[in-house]
Amino acid sequence: MRAFVFPGQGAQTVGMGRDLAERWPAAAAVFEEVDDALGEKLSATIWEGDAETLTLTANAQPALMATSIAALRALEAEGHSIDGASYVAGHSLGEYSALCAAGSLSLADTARLLRLRGRAMQEAVPVGEGAMAALLGLDFATAKEVARDAAQGEICQAANDNDPSQVVISGHKAAIERAVEIAQDRGAKRAVMLPVSAPFHCALMEPAARVMAEALDDVDIAEPSVPLVANVTASAVDSPSLIRTLLIEQVTGSVRWRESVAWMAAQGVDEVWEIGAGKALSGMIRRIDRSLTCTAIGTPADIEKLTA
Repeated sequence: MRAFVFPGQGAQTVGMGRDLAERWPAAAAVFEEVDDALGEKLSATIWEGDAETLTLTANAQPALMATSIAALRALEAEGHSIDGASYVAGHSLGEYSALCAAGSLSLADTARLLRLRGRAMQEAVPVGEGAMAALLGLDFATAKEVARDAAQGEICQAANDNDPSQVVISGHKAAIERAVEIAQDRGAKRAVMLPVSAPFHCALMEPAARVMAEALDDVDIAEPSVPLVANVTASAVDSPSLIRTLLIEQVTGSVRWRESVAWMAAQGVDEVWEIGAGKALSGMIRRIDRSLTCTAIGTPADIEKLTA
């Protein structure tokens, strides 16, 4: 059984997807449609802009989605359909890419939702008030205890349960700084502040969740052709109404990636294709379950190797 997974923020690089667009008309059409949906040349930012501009949350989120869907369209042109997958999943914004890939959201709606999501998440907390940190070498239960003990009346939550050795925490800056110190005292191999612009996936994102609730009310969501393993539940969903609810909850909720991968493996998934920029998810998946075969597909060379 195969799962298709889609990367989240942090995987972006200037130039991503350009070689796909130059080779496959179907991939080029994805970037054109995203440009039209946003009313601007996001493709120029992706291919010719500077890294700082691309990394802005409002740009990175639709840009990464566009690159993932372009890679999928190139794959389809070579005879590999997502309909051959048993599940789709995505890390944070990658969940939108997964839903677009499975036909649950239109490409234009996905681009507009991610542009709005990026802006709303950025504006939810004044710059400098929030922070995130990666705790390496602690299991999830210990990381949650560290976050609880560091909170001291502020917000400090486990935001991303990425793999057995990596948990990302999010919240008020002072609380996150306390958590870094506590984590090191409790045996973390490393505890490092992350260079992010806002504290994602914690209660401080509630204003952004309200924005997304209103936006999602106006968007058509169809039943996906392949079930989605949702970040919030770490299990499969295909109900449009439930997907809508979970996309709202996802803004403030934890990304349960480790559990999601383990759940898919328990259902019989033995092969995972990571569609889009980078190979971050493949690395996490190998650390979660070494029995899973991971293939990253984001360049023409990747597709050539696969089809050969």
